[in-house]
Amino acid sequence: MPQLNCADDRAQRGSTVKSNAKRTQLAFLFAPGAGAPSSSEWMQAFARQLSEIGSVECFDYAYQREGRRSPDRLPILMAAHQTAFERLRSEHAGPIVLIGKSMGGRIGCHLANHLGNNGPTALVCLGYPLVAPKGAVRDAVLMDLSTPILFIQGTRDALCPPDRLVTVRKRMSAPNELHVVEGGDHSLRVPVRTLATQGRTQADVDAAIVHAVRDFVEPLIL
Repeated sequence: MPQLNCADDRAQRGSTVKSNAKRTQLAFLFAPGAGAPSSSEWMQAFARQLSEIGSVECFDYAYQREGRRSPDRLPILMAAHQTAFERLRSEHAGPIVLIGKSMGGRIGCHLANHLGNNGPTALVCLGYPLVAPKGAVRDAVLMDLSTPILFIQGTRDALCPPDRLVTVRKRMSAPNELHVVEGGDHSLRVPVRTLATQGRTQADVDAAIVHAVRDFVEPLIL
């Protein structure tokens, strides 16, 4: 039975919890965003839902484990991500999907490019931070990708305006798909009033996201 290993002990790994997942051949390596570690309610909730698709392994970057607020430079973040990937690879012979919130998804893209054919089977970005706080467009790493990637993006995400992502996706050579969260922000949260208008709940939104992830990864691992 697949496992969910996504508890925060301020160390390399968390405790192991059994899940109800059936597809034991797939494993997710789940990376956090810049602002909150893997113990955040947001990550824990998504990890539990992802465990219905495959095993889930979460990790934190060094600055998060050490209680620092500012992320490390890209090479240090990549090294931590690679260490987590290699650890999971040593324990899991099947396909590995790198999934990450915001910065975690972006670093996963850099790692996939770095590892090449020895890298992950696929990438899932939960709110890709296309536009940096100072306005730089983080599209170069996406242009270099060959690994299949799924973008999960909210239409209210200021860090990834929908029209800009459309332009970037047209220029990418890697197979890429998009799941749009209508009204969603950078954390894929939809305002209560918008949900009421749509006749949905946030739980419905989150379930649709997980369904999109399942539809994306299943053809890649069969």
